[in-house]
Order: sequence, then structure tokens, then C-alpha cells
Amino acid sequence: MTTFRNPVLGGDRPDPAVIKVGDEYWMTYSSFESAPGLPLYRSRDLVTWEYVTAALPHPVGSTFAVDIAEVDGRFFIYIPFVPASWSSLTEPSIFVIHADAMEGPWSEPIDLGIRGAIDPGHAVGDDGTRYLFTNGIRRIALSADGLSTVGELEHVYDGWHYPDEWITEAYALEGPKLLRKDGWFYLISAVGGTGGPPTGHMVIAARSRSVDGPWENSPHNPVTRTTDAAQAWWSRGHATLVPGPTGDGWWMLSHGYENGYRTLGRQILLEPVTWTDDGWPVGADDIGGDLEAPAGAAPQAQPASWTDDFAALPSGERWTFHAPGPDAAARLRLDHGLVLAAKGSSPSDTSPLVAIAPDHSYEIEADVELLGDDTEAGLLLFFNDRLYVGIGIDGDRMLTYFGGHPHHRPEPAPPVRRLQLRIRTIEHIVEIHYREPGGAWTRHGLRFEVSGYHANTVGDLLSLRPALYATGSGSARFRCVSYRPLS
Repeated sequence: MTTFRNPVLGGDRPDPAVIKVGDEYWMTYSSFESAPGLPLYRSRDLVTWEYVTAALPHPVGSTFAVDIAEVDGRFFIYIPFVPASWSSLTEPSIFVIHADAMEGPWSEPIDLGIRGAIDPGHAVGDDGTRYLFTNGIRRIALSADGLSTVGELEHVYDGWHYPDEWITEAYALEGPKLLRKDGWFYLISAVGGTGGPPTGHMVIAARSRSVDGPWENSPHNPVTRTTDAAQAWWSRGHATLVPGPTGDGWWMLSHGYENGYRTLGRQILLEPVTWTDDGWPVGADDIGGDLEAPAGAAPQAQPASWTDDFAALPSGERWTFHAPGPDAAARLRLDHGLVLAAKGSSPSDTSPLVAIAPDHSYEIEADVELLGDDTEAGLLLFFNDRLYVGIGIDGDRMLTYFGGHPHHRPEPAPPVRRLQLRIRTIEHIVEIHYREPGGAWTRHGLRFEVSGYHANTVGDLLSLRPALYATGSGSARFRCVSYRPLS
């Protein structure tokens, strides 16, 4: 028997949207203020996922929870964009992109004119009419080609209400996903709030013989939930249900925070689904240990090291810009490494290059060289523009950051324009080293503790990520960056 352990895709990858195409599964997730956005992963067994491409080179706003649909051999991703500091949007707006194949190429985003709604879920009625369901739960009809709307949003479902004494963040009926099975339309959605208390987020189910309702709530609700803060996975929710490979039952992909590691963000979880005798889906009680994998699944991959010598411009698989603005790609060029044009006046407004870190303990190294005057560059662990830790150089001194602010203690590093930097985090304890090329490593005089760098501290639903930054008026060269999990 092959087993697996959650997560099946580690690091911050919230709100998974999944579609089965033939013998393959395709998945993406909320990419928020990252560009490129909507990374697409492919799997044949739901356990092992490989990156293929990014569907959204130029986000219109912060990219929230999407849905993927296939109609008559054409593929659609319905995207809610939310206003961001670099976006021209003034309220949440739903767009769509489309392609002839999941590999792309994908179209530019098309504005559907839906305002004040997020979390689209696509469905096709018995008469062929297409719909989007949104948070609320509301519904709007689509044109036959799926690229425009017909009519207005209308409220269609009140949700299932959990007992008032349950400890949750907020009711927050959201994340509708629809499927057809045995003559029923099933509406899978989330309530309880996506952050906050560990026992808040949950998955609920309702069904109807018609896409028009009425919707009957499952007597077995919730489908899945963290019932105790002692469990390994917190805030389990926002689920998609799919049939297993080779007819191996049904499975649910959702997201959740790892107990004690909210800093890693919401990670992608897989669990088996059992259908009751009266036709309702039920998930697993606890998914923190070894679980039997879908039939034919390959052994689960172990944590991986990587090195990027920037022989080519980075792809969306590893590096994305945080809060980039429309001209982000123009900041990058190749010249004996990756040259990053500086931006802003501090790490807060520099739109750094960030990478997802899926491990409890790891180290990341970067070779940093300043190009031009009035430039600062370095290596961070970056949550958002208000919360980060790390170091940089400006040619005269080393700058140290903690809690999103410059640290008052000076570090006696050499006043050089090129330095190799290393950040090591071991279960939230951060240690920093630096050296001139070919020299011996010097340990920074400070260590830091970062277990509080997470969404419940500052609100943004993000994660603590390794980041390369350059701020000022010049640029910086990154010759090599390497990442290594630590046991």
C-alpha cells in the first residue's frame, strides 16, 4: 500500500481549484499580489504535482480564489481581482481568461462586469445555460461562450449554519464549487472564515436536482473541519471534490494551516471522500498522519534543494514579484547573473522577487552585488510590506531589518559592494551569515524569532517567503541563489 502525508503541495498555495481532464488533473490557486499569477500544476495521481506554466502574466489586481471550467473542449479560468495599491480597480471584479488547452496559451483577462463579488464557481444547467456562483451565495447567467454575463447577480442559497457555540472567525459563506453526480447538482462551499481560530474554516455541502435549486443542506455537515486545535491541520476549507484516478473513489483538495506553522501559509491538503448511503460526501476526521494514496500513486517526493544560477530569466515556478505593478518584467535582465533594477526607497515598497518556502527549517543563500550608486540590495524573509526580516548592503554598511523596520544595532560588516548572504531558519529561529566571496562566513550578531509573522498578526493572507530586493536608483546583480531544506 502506498501512503502519503499532507500537504501534497507545500507552502502558501491557498484556495485550490482543480479540474480533471482525461487522465490528468490540473490545479491552480490564489496568487494574490504575485506576478506572474495563477501557476498551473499537473498530476495523474493527486499526490505528485508538476509545474507547467503560469496562466496570468499580468494580473489586473490581487488574484483571489478562481474556478477552472471546460465547456465543449475549451478551457476557462474565472478570476476575481481585488483592488491593490498598484491596481486601477476600485472594487472586487470578476474577469475570465480562456484557452484551447490547459497548457495555454491563455487569453488576456476579459472583464465580465461583475462587481462586489469574489470566489466564482462555474456550472452548466440541464438546458446548457452557463452560470457563475459567487460568495454570498449568488448566481449570474453567462453567455453561451462564457465570456460575458446575462442579467444580474441574484441570491440563491443561504448556506448551512453551524451551532453558535462553535469557535469560528466569521460566518463568511464563500468558495462555491459545483459538481454533478447521480442526477444531483452538489454545491460545495466554505463557512467559518479562512483564518482566525484554528477551528473556524470548514466545508459544507448542499444539493438540488436542478441548478436552479432549491438547495437541501447535508444532514452530515460539515463535510470536513478542524474540530480541535490539537490536530495537525488548522482552518481546513475551500474544497474541490474530484473523482479519483482509475475510478478510485472520490477525493477532496482543500487548504489549511499547519499547526504551529502559520508562517508557511495555507497549504494544499488531500483527503479521501466517503459517500453516505443517502448520497452525501463526508471527509476524513483528521488528516495529520499517513493516509492511503489513490490507486497507482507514485511515492511522495521528499523536500528538495535547488540552485538558481540565472542562466535564463526566472519562470513563475520559483520566483514571482510581490505587488509588482504593470512593468515588473522590465526590471529583470541577464548579465553574468540576474540583474534586478532597483525600485522604491526601502524593502517595503521595492516589490521584491519572492519564492515559496515549504519547509519548517531551511537556509537560503544569495550572492549580491550592487550596480550603480544610491542602491541597496539584499536577502529577506518577507511576509508583506509591513513585516519582514533580513539584511542588505549599500556599499557603506550592512542594514538589518526586523519586524518590518530597520534595526538600531549596527552590524560590523565590511563596506563592500559585493557580499554573499545566508539566512537560516530552524523552526522559526532565524540566523544570518555573510562573507566576501571566497572568505569565511561570519554570523550576524543578532538572531530573530519569527513565529508571529503570519496572517493573524497583520491581516494579509500570505506567508513568510525568501525574497531578493533592490531599492534606490541603480540595480543589483544576483549571481546565484540556493535553497536547502534542513532536517
